[in-house]
Order: sequence, then C-alpha cells, then structure tokens
Amino acid sequence: MSKPIKIEKLVPKQPHGLVVIITGNGKGKTTSAMGMVLRASGHGLKSCIIQFMKGDLYTGEWDGVKMLAGLVELHATGMGFCGIQGNPYSHAEHRASAQAAIELAQAKMASGDYEILILDEINNALKLKLVDLQQVLELIKGKPALMHLVMTGRNAHPEVVELADTVSEVCEVKHAYQKDIEPQPGIDY
Repeated sequence: MSKPIKIEKLVPKQPHGLVVIITGNGKGKTTSAMGMVLRASGHGLKSCIIQFMKGDLYTGEWDGVKMLAGLVELHATGMGFCGIQGNPYSHAEHRASAQAAIELAQAKMASGDYEILILDEINNALKLKLVDLQQVLELIKGKPALMHLVMTGRNAHPEVVELADTVSEVCEVKHAYQKDIEPQPGIDY
C-alpha cells in the first residue's frame, strides 16, 4: 500500500494583486478567466465578473456561477457584440451600456469586497471605442494593491499590455466553425 501524497498549500511571502490580460483571436479567453474564478473560489476568495459585451445571448456561466453563490457575482452588462451578427443596437446604445459597466467596475473595485475583478471583453469594448483608453488605464492604476484584475478580449491595447503583470495570447489553430459545426453548449457558450 502506498503512502498518501502530502498536499501543500503555498502562501506567497509578499501577496501582490496582479493585472492579467487574456487576449488573442483564439477561443478560450473568457473560459480561462472563469477557470481563475473557479480556482479562486477553492481558496475562499470572492470574485466579481463584469461582462462588457455579452448580454443578448445565453451563456452557461450565468447559471454556473450561481452554484458558487456567496463567492462569485456576475453582471452581464452588455447588449451583445457591437456591429456583428445582426445586433440591432446602435453604437451609442452600446457605448452607454459599456460606460455603465465602467462605473460598476469602479464601484466594485472601491467596495473592497472582492479579491478578483474580471472585466470580460473590455479589450473589445476599448477597440470599438465603447470605453476610452484613459478609463481603462485609470482602472488599472487605481486597483487596490491586493486585488487581481483580469481583462479579457481580442486586441488588447499596447498601453494596457505594458501595465499588465501577466499577458496570455490565445491563438486559434483551428475551430469547429470552420467545419460548419454550430456552437455547442458548455464548450462555446
């Protein structure tokens, strides 16, 4: 009979709130951020997720995070993806929604209630001029020292990348849509 493996819990000598960027054209940016939420929940850390673009089509994380009640809060503030897939809302309506999401992010950041704040698709919102570069830079520079700030979406701005501690680029090698396979629940949304 083999001996059980001893599992250690690491504790950093110097806790540090990180700025993490997950960008690129591949699938899995939001999924990676959600994985961080799951991992953080295992440590008893509280997370807040603000989705800047999603909001008009159901996605499984909305109900999935309810199972982590008390540790995770999710706000789908978007009106869908601006300018694609027949989205009916004007740029001005999308911008107003994204500006409300910026205000919500500032409030959640200032509350002191969360160890992790995820700004899902904020890079896209910046690229589409729904939020301004200065607003995003102020969020990064104004985050509490021990809060982790995770920002997802394609086309991360170079100035945002420069301020980040960790940047990952998700690269598409191939995707099922190239075979005309529809998006699948639990994998794509």
